[in-house]
Amino acid sequence: MYDFRGQTIIVTGGTRGIGKGISEGFLKSGAKVTATYSTNEAAAAQFQQDNSQFAEMIDIRKLDVTKYEEVEEFFKYMETRYGSFEVLVNNAGIRKDSVLAMMKESDWHDVMNVNLAGAFYMCKFAVMSLMRRRYGRIINVSSVMERYAFEGQANYAASKAGLVALTKSLSKEVATRGITVNCVSPGFITTELIQDLPDKLREAYLARIPLKRFGSTEEVAACVLFLASREASYVTGSTLEVAGGL
Repeated sequence: MYDFRGQTIIVTGGTRGIGKGISEGFLKSGAKVTATYSTNEAAAAQFQQDNSQFAEMIDIRKLDVTKYEEVEEFFKYMETRYGSFEVLVNNAGIRKDSVLAMMKESDWHDVMNVNLAGAFYMCKFAVMSLMRRRYGRIINVSSVMERYAFEGQANYAASKAGLVALTKSLSKEVATRGITVNCVSPGFITTELIQDLPDKLREAYLARIPLKRFGSTEEVAACVLFLASREASYVTGSTLEVAGGL
């Protein structure tokens, strides 16, 4: 649908789940993709194997987005190897669910650090690079939980709501430099997270969705690719929900 030949794309958390779908969408559209992962070596290796036909276009990097110094070094690497990039997709995220009264302090901070602080670090260094080129696309992967905020997900919902607010603010700061900043907000998407749910919980979630099915990673990727395209040049500061009508 879109032509990303000649472009370099960064996808954090890009080797499994929704991130894998996004990375593969860009690869199929002709882009070079730098996909990062934090700890799951096996998933990174499987991603490489599954996309062996794009071997020359894939660059897999280990990166902890919560470490400011690591993020800084990552962007130095990108500049040295590629000179520039066009698109950043902030997809890295975690969940550590618990009712608030019983939530560990560390679980609150871990989720906020990965989901929100990590996106801040990535955006900070990305913007400094993209502003010099006066062109760029930043897409932050949020969640409909920022709006629905299910019980037991205070940390996750707060982090994703913060990501939407960060997106809106940053979009205004960089608009005159040819950079757009948007959110994609998935609902229930078929990944290992959904597949591992008990049957009763899966049925309960499914009953909430007007389209009566879970979404696919390819459907999320299609929305990301649109927002990353040159055709989406007048869309910024927005949140595109991919949630089957929730």
